[in-house]
Amino acid sequence: MKKVLIIEDDSVLLNMYQDKFALASFTVITANDGEKGLTMALSHQPDLILLDLALPKIKGTEIMKQLRVNDWGKNVPIIVLTNLNVDGKILEAITKYGPVYCLLKANTTPEEVFAKAQEILK
Repeated sequence: MKKVLIIEDDSVLLNMYQDKFALASFTVITANDGEKGLTMALSHQPDLILLDLALPKIKGTEIMKQLRVNDWGKNVPIIVLTNLNVDGKILEAITKYGPVYCLLKANTTPEEVFAKAQEILK
């Protein structure tokens, strides 16, 4: 059974993605802020992380930075889900820390996110 960690501070989105993955027999771990998300990632070592960038306590780019210096975390696939304008320093950080995909929440359906996750985990 594949394990996914969803780090998202919007409870509606968090619950929606949690349900979507759980119905497909994924083990789902969630965190509603960056600090909890980083702790959960390192302790549970999921197969995939869905990561918001604009998080309380620790921003998504900092989570990526800290994961990529960890032996396990340097290879974990990350799908960034954001509504932020991805340019400048944010784009630089995303590129540097190598998420597998960066998707805009406003332009991506939950089905598309789920399909991308399944594609990555094949």
